[in-house]
Amino acid sequence: MVNGGTVQFWTCLNFSYKLRNVETTTTICNELVNMCVSKGTQFSANSLLPIRSANPSQIEEALIGVHDQSMARLASMGQNGKQLQLLIIILPDQCGSYGKIKRICDTELGIVSQCCKPANLTRLSKQYFENVALKINVKVCRNNVLSDAIQRRIPLVSDLPTIIFGADVTHPQPGEDSGPSIAAVVAFVDWLEITKYRGLVSAQHHSEEIIQDLYRTTVDPQRGVIHRGMTR
Repeated sequence: MVNGGTVQFWTCLNFSYKLRNVETTTTICNELVNMCVSKGTQFSANSLLPIRSANPSQIEEALIGVHDQSMARLASMGQNGKQLQLLIIILPDQCGSYGKIKRICDTELGIVSQCCKPANLTRLSKQYFENVALKINVKVCRNNVLSDAIQRRIPLVSDLPTIIFGADVTHPQPGEDSGPSIAAVVAFVDWLEITKYRGLVSAQHHSEEIIQDLYRTTVDPQRGVIHRGMTR
């Protein structure tokens, strides 16, 4: 990839009981780091804090602890003003914690995180690590253009001003019968900066796959036709 990101300060926090062995988690992190490097990301081989395991019933306390300890460690290194650039998180064996973890990392602590399911890690699949490495580069760099895409060029898109949309709908977990589905739409014009985009989200009826608020018009007696929706 072109202009890969840089990860100098990182660590790993493991909530899985199945992967409590330190050698196993270290091997997983080494495999992921090596894959990131092979894909063009500048990635420090050594973690800022020791790779550790935590009780899945104490998620918030563990995340806050990593945040505080990383800030203290950086300060002791003379890296005032710096912060943890990436927190690799091995999710608990039981589902249901992902949303809480992302909320704490993204909105409360301001930590860039990459969550991994323990079942996917135990196989040490090269394809899985490759997928995760590309996700990490997007998060730490915001520029994930593959060099072969540049060489081949994209018909029309690379020659004419073109707007490209991406859309998806996320549904509540199985068994959750009342929560809304969340629709998201993103759009960008410069395909070389494909990971830099404007985005909108909208709640809609439970398990509704079709985006309901994509585009609509209403008529106002005074203002006439009003264009509404996510792509207005």
